Amino acid sequence: MKLADRLRFIEPFYVMECAKAAAEIARSPACDPAQGGRRMIYLNIGEPDFAAAPAVQAAAQACITQGRTQYTPATGLPALREAVSRWYAQHFGLAIAPERIVITAGASAALQLACLALFEAGDEVLMPDPCYPCNRHFVAATDARAVLLPAGPAQRFQPSAAQIASAWNEHSRGVLLASPSNPTGTSIDPDELRAIVEVVRARGGVSIVDEIYLGLSYDERFGHSVLGLGEDVISVNSFSKYFGMTGWRLGWLVLPPALVAPIEKLTQNLFICASAVAQHAALACFEADAMAEYERRRAEFRARRDLVVPALEAMGLPVPVLPDGAFYAWADVSAYSDSSWDFCFELMHACHVALTPGRDFGPAFGERYMRLSFASSQDDLREALQRIRAYLQARA
Repeated sequence: MKLADRLRFIEPFYVMECAKAAAEIARSPACDPAQGGRRMIYLNIGEPDFAAAPAVQAAAQACITQGRTQYTPATGLPALREAVSRWYAQHFGLAIAPERIVITAGASAALQLACLALFEAGDEVLMPDPCYPCNRHFVAATDARAVLLPAGPAQRFQPSAAQIASAWNEHSRGVLLASPSNPTGTSIDPDELRAIVEVVRARGGVSIVDEIYLGLSYDERFGHSVLGLGEDVISVNSFSKYFGMTGWRLGWLVLPPALVAPIEKLTQNLFICASAVAQHAALACFEADAMAEYERRRAEFRARRDLVVPALEAMGLPVPVLPDGAFYAWADVSAYSDSSWDFCFELMHACHVALTPGRDFGPAFGERYMRLSFASSQDDLREALQRIRAYLQARA
């Protein structure tokens, strides 16, 4: 069977390959407490250990019981678009018209729709290195090319306006950024983000910013949406991270008014609509009790960050930039190994702690850094850190 040529530009998702290896080890006697083993602790996947809020679960059950499972408009339930609009007003002081909001089947569908609407063969899209691999593969799936701009700790692992201006050429179509970022948990400095948008705007390009971790911001300086910089920017967001609805596959786009109809047309043909049950349930996300719960969880994630980062630093795994959002620590393993891939597999076998090598996130720093997800409980984090510390001390 002949496969499409674009598949050559889409690499395996190494995070998932590591997860498979961890699951295989977890099934062995070495991880069976009944046989004297130690269970596997998973700090490799970016999924909150908190489920959907109780009000959301109850709303989903009511939706099914009442039979409200029919197709919704392709752009989403009007009530949900209005609720998201109010959220921007209440939390970010932004007046975002509901008509600019399109509800999608997760942020993944949002990114796919935006890329399909804007990019084509021969186009180049500027992105940071490190970055979330699927984002650049959405670009590749349109036959455009992701151009990675190495961004080290001095830049908060985020690109600069000067880099983007220098890299821009006749093939450049826009930028695809993430703030806060996966894998680093770092946001683009607001002044730098404004400068980036101005550089791209002046060249007739498009700025797309993945803001799925925006709700999980811990520093007032960085907790602001790119949407405050003008109606021509595109924001991608999700109910997965801050709202704890990962498997529900629900997200949204905020679009320039002129792009809403083209995205609606694509959605009608590719997805029809996002899950009706998930949409009806998500309305409960914006109730007062649910919002209070999300803020409690945000404080808990911050406490986990403040547990993890000093512990990694103390054992010689520095985190050069304190994550100001999300639930990731991007740690330098070079004191112990020239390959984060080998180092993570070593810890997986020796400590039964699953971590993510940097290979997925770009070539510039992939061998030097690993990603630890602190989306797990503090008890699991403490035990995992203790195991790693003891192993590295014995290894020295």
